[in-house]
Amino acid sequence: MILQIIKLKSNLPEEELLGKAREREPQFKAIPGLIQKYYVKTKEPGLYGGIYVWDSPESLQSFRNSDLAKSIPEAYEIVEAPNVEIMDIMFQLRNE
Repeated sequence: MILQIIKLKSNLPEEELLGKAREREPQFKAIPGLIQKYYVKTKEPGLYGGIYVWDSPESLQSFRNSDLAKSIPEAYEIVEAPNVEIMDIMFQLRNE
């Protein structure tokens, strides 16, 4: 499994950003190989993130090449390049 952490800076008010995320939720649920996605915010104003758990590097790469992934900067009005980290998951504590 693969863990992908994205942090992005947005000019959108939190309520509007959350509304856009909820509108796009069905599209993310339909992504093959996406096991889970967490929508997060940091303590820094305007800094949000997504934590994705993928079943394989191939699923992650397929998503990165998708129109949905390419639409993220415009949808969330990102003001600078996002910070992206990719890690291999060695094992998980729970299987729930």
